[in-house]
Amino acid sequence: MNPSQIAANLRQLHDRIDAACLRAGRVAGSVRLVAVSKRIDLALVADAVRAGQLDLGENRLQDALPRQDELAAALGAGAGDVRWHFVGHLQRNKAARAAGRFALIHGVHGEGLAARLDRKAGELGTVQPVLLQVNVTEEPQKDGLAPDALVDVACAVAALPHLDLRGLMAMGRQGASEAELRRDFARVRDLRDRAQAACGRPLPELSLGMSGDFEAAILEGSTLVRIGTAFFGPRRT
Repeated sequence: MNPSQIAANLRQLHDRIDAACLRAGRVAGSVRLVAVSKRIDLALVADAVRAGQLDLGENRLQDALPRQDELAAALGAGAGDVRWHFVGHLQRNKAARAAGRFALIHGVHGEGLAARLDRKAGELGTVQPVLLQVNVTEEPQKDGLAPDALVDVACAVAALPHLDLRGLMAMGRQGASEAELRRDFARVRDLRDRAQAACGRPLPELSLGMSGDFEAAILEGSTLVRIGTAFFGPRRT
């Protein structure tokens, strides 16, 4: 893949995102694309940034932190505009390394992890934006809070002084129909609305949708879509 193909893929994805927004009666540009760059060659990631893709996602901390430094070296001054997202499973014992290094941590899956992030962010003198991950499909192999626990945990996390709770993140069911996906994504939106009311604060972000289901997610209110393969093509093994 070359820089012109990266730019073309980016245009096509934005066209699809805007079409889904139009179908949902939403304003074009109201959904941000997070390009998931795990195991993608650094040169392609740099090409994506040069084409205008500034939101990048990684799901393994041991890969993400050195990649941030490597991309900064490759891009020079242009790296300052990149917004890094952590979109994978974050272990509690690694929370201290993640705090302050990401524009948004998507997968906070419990109060213990939130407390560790809050403590480290306080030590750094910063506020870390986060999303709570909910296991909306209630599949045992997936991370995330049980839907019944979400509202109480959201209010507890929203009260932490060094975290900025911005909303929720979830994954759709693999192989589900559009109707099934929309039902699950709508449930996440409803949980977010309940959490907003209970916590008394806006939670504007919904991180829903990946390469195979992001259009269904947009129809149900997603504001952040996490797309890797549909942007960069197959990952190296």
